[in-house]
Amino acid sequence: MVAADQSHPAYADGERAAVYRAIRERRDMRHFAGGQVAPDVLARLLAAAHHAPSVGFMQPWRFIRVSDDAVLRQRLQACVETERQRTAQALGERQAAFLQLKVEGLRDAAELLVVALADGRDAHVFGRRTLPQMDLASVACAIQNLWLAARAEGLGMGWVSMFDPADVGALLGLPAGAEAVALLSLGPVHDFYEEPMLERERWARRAPLASVVFEGAWGHPAGWLAGEGEGEGAGETTDA
Repeated sequence: MVAADQSHPAYADGERAAVYRAIRERRDMRHFAGGQVAPDVLARLLAAAHHAPSVGFMQPWRFIRVSDDAVLRQRLQACVETERQRTAQALGERQAAFLQLKVEGLRDAAELLVVALADGRDAHVFGRRTLPQMDLASVACAIQNLWLAARAEGLGMGWVSMFDPADVGALLGLPAGAEAVALLSLGPVHDFYEEPMLERERWARRAPLASVVFEGAWGHPAGWLAGEGEGEGAGETTDA
């Protein structure tokens, strides 16, 4: 029997617990307390995002900081409000309930970052020939890195996706082929939600882990997960 490779052992118990804690306690925040994010902290968070994996190492993420421009923040918030109303209409009988939800904190957060897919992505074929959407998947990994690092720093972050990318792109001067995919509100918060906001508001509930894990083929239950809870590694998807 080949001995296990101990050259790269697992993290110590406390370090491992901290990783799972950040995953478990990360929240899609909508309520912010103003304040500031120190430049060195913001740099650490963006470095964490930039260390995300990307298909073909294409690194398709681009970040635009707009925090000090109140007029631009207001215009971006107006883009979100336009889409919020359109989404409400599309929801039919859930329209009234949806309009009661707080879906963004763009003007309250200390920092506002726009995340965009870079232009020239068609040149990257490695890993994308049959799955061209992997550029967006790579950007999502970068956003998740930033999210977890923010939680570790004691900062809240919210991912807002209710906007027309063309409208946001025009406001920010994005080149042809680039596309805005996220507005990230970032900064101090009074408290982190004890549970996902949309779960707290009874909009939806987290599915049991066993319902999303199959064994061998689609729909085949993973018997070894029967009765298992979410566990220490559980996180939450974006509320946006």
